[in-house]
Amino acid sequence: MSVMIDADSFRSALAQHAAGVVIVTAHSEGVPVGLTATSFTSASLDPPLVQFSIDRESTTWPWLRLADHFTVNVLGGDQAPLATRFARRGIDRFGEPTRWRPCQYGTPLLEGAAAHIVCRPYATHEIGDHVLVVGEVLETAVHQERPLLYHRGKFGQFRESAL
Repeated sequence: MSVMIDADSFRSALAQHAAGVVIVTAHSEGVPVGLTATSFTSASLDPPLVQFSIDRESTTWPWLRLADHFTVNVLGGDQAPLATRFARRGIDRFGEPTRWRPCQYGTPLLEGAAAHIVCRPYATHEIGDHVLVVGEVLETAVHQERPLLYHRGKFGQFRESAL
């Protein structure tokens, strides 16, 4: 039996959850591809697995699913403009002002990211109107400790509080 809830109420409840912001990038069919995601999380420590979900109607998904590797670029607190850029459709996301370089597997590493997590595809599962993508982590690099967050439809930064 399915419970019906209206989409606005569901979105409103989810907006109360602060989420980290990542850009998933890959090199597919000779071109770099990427998209902004807030659904990223760890899935397993042994083996090391991470996951994110992507809308099945995404124009990036057909390209991303063909890639042999992908990188999760964990965005730094000052990278809201980059997150916005990679969330837009119909633009060259890797053109100016985006700065990046390929890793040893060819996937784009975005400059200024708080961390890079390079993966190979492990599993995908269709779940509702999204695809859950699971990646096996091959290598990581941490560059800074101030992540970009998404909360109530806006980007912001994490600030530690004194206890």
